Amino acid sequence: MKFLENLVLKQIRPNFTEGGKFERYYSAYDALETFMFTPDHTTHSGAHIRDAIDLKRTMMMVILAMVPALLFGMWNVGHFHNLSNGLPSELWPNMLYGMAQVLPIVIVSYAAGLGIEFILAVKNKHAVQEGFLVSGMLIPLCMPADIPLWMVALATIFAVLIGKEVFGGTGMNIVNIALTARAFIFFAYPTKIAGEIWVSNPGTVDGYSGATALGDLAMTVGKAKDVPEVTNIVSQFSDGGMYSMYNSAMGFIPGSIGETSAVAILIGAAFLIWTGIGSWRIMSSMFVGGLTMAMLFNLWGANAFMELPPLHQLMVGGFMFGMVFMATDPVTAAQTNTGKLIYGFLCGFLGIMIRVFNPAYPEGIMLSILFMNVMAPMIDHYVVAANVKRREKRLKLKTA
Repeated sequence: MKFLENLVLKQIRPNFTEGGKFERYYSAYDALETFMFTPDHTTHSGAHIRDAIDLKRTMMMVILAMVPALLFGMWNVGHFHNLSNGLPSELWPNMLYGMAQVLPIVIVSYAAGLGIEFILAVKNKHAVQEGFLVSGMLIPLCMPADIPLWMVALATIFAVLIGKEVFGGTGMNIVNIALTARAFIFFAYPTKIAGEIWVSNPGTVDGYSGATALGDLAMTVGKAKDVPEVTNIVSQFSDGGMYSMYNSAMGFIPGSIGETSAVAILIGAAFLIWTGIGSWRIMSSMFVGGLTMAMLFNLWGANAFMELPPLHQLMVGGFMFGMVFMATDPVTAAQTNTGKLIYGFLCGFLGIMIRVFNPAYPEGIMLSILFMNVMAPMIDHYVVAANVKRREKRLKLKTA
């Protein structure tokens, strides 16, 4: 390792520093050097990590936390492809097919996002920022397996340019980059991300449906509970049905690549909390907020969507994934401890409200987190203002 360090720092680096023949490409070289070795400089703007590790290492910890969801997502893609084609569902055939479908999406996401960042860094002569290391993985995990690759590239470029670079880069964006990419596809090409079929290359097995759980539930809104179509869908959520509580928690249901398995996601959550990177306040308060809204809908019980058991409601769709990996984004979330509790609660509360009240947006978690990203600075402002008032009151009592 010492030999490699000497080779890079003493022989290659001088070609990219001031006066070297590749001086104009120093930003690109610096990104690769600091990826391999601990940098000898500190962050000057945007996100600051006051710790023994730099931002790249922090981002790598988040990526490691996503590995269980990624691996399960690959298996699940192969599982439902084989199921829809009447083929046996076996571990390695499922994994190999899933890898063939998922890895190109991951590669395109990183190529498009990092490509834009490298071009802008070289053009503007600033360091390549590390924030996209996580966003580049989040984007594929919140997409369906059948998403066209060109849409992934287009959405990623839009998210990096409009969602981050126009605000000043990593640490300066006001909305989550991965959710910006998903929202772009949702509104620009809704049939590709909100359609009923979410299975890669579905077959024609009789009676098989590639719809998501939320897509099916959305179809029950506005219909009488005793309509055969509604009773059929409701039966799929009972024990033994495709969307049963067990299947929903384990992830044996169709959905976005990394969002189906609550178990895999919670493994990542435990890792993030253990390393101190993820906020347990946001995760726990968002869970409570979603559960509260789902319980209120249960009391109302106007349709099958509202009557879904509260815990079951949180296991389907992107709630758990959004709770662990999206809402906890340290740049776009609230920063104060009290603010995090308020922010997380409203993310969960509004997310379930949007998905049930407006079936046109069955995945309301995306919209609720984006909305709360915008509201986070205001929440922190009022939390800080309230703290200042309390301290002023204590000071007056002491001086009286």
